[in-house]
Amino acid sequence: MKNLKKLIIITGPSGVGKGTVIKELLVKDRDIWLSVSATTRSPRMGERDGQNYYFISEDKFKDMVDKKEFLEWAQFAGNYYGTPLNKVNEKINEGFDVLLEIEVEGAKQIKEKFPESLSIFLLPPSKEELEKRIRNRGTEKEEAINRRLIRSNYEIASSNIFDFVLTNHNVDETVKEIFKIIKS
Repeated sequence: MKNLKKLIIITGPSGVGKGTVIKELLVKDRDIWLSVSATTRSPRMGERDGQNYYFISEDKFKDMVDKKEFLEWAQFAGNYYGTPLNKVNEKINEGFDVLLEIEVEGAKQIKEKFPESLSIFLLPPSKEELEKRIRNRGTEKEEAINRRLIRSNYEIASSNIFDFVLTNHNVDETVKEIFKIIKS
């Protein structure tokens, strides 16, 4: 990766509101490009291939891993997720700040490879609120919800390795804080 302008990582447990916060960031700053991850999970209602994720088979994903076509990748909640390297390089070379909305394992990989990247960990206001947000999505079975809640304990315990830790009480306030961090 050359001409690195700014690689911005936003991570946190499932249900913390990463997607909602990022939508607001993108509306307010056209110089930020959101990287689209590849995944082996099935699309949720309303998700579109190439917009929310690149939905690919496990065989295709593993082939891309073998060819080193991911900036980072991880297995999470029974599926694979990864950041395709070619698009990230393309957007950085075009002068964009590249925003990565990735889970904690992928974020750790990025921090190791690119210590100059900016990493922001979003915390929920409480564990109860996190559970409520996950359940209110209505997209997952009880087993998957429980897996995500158990996983959130590990993820939250990892928050201290990131550059900034913000509690997402309110989307507008969280977005303002992230802009302060990015612009400083």
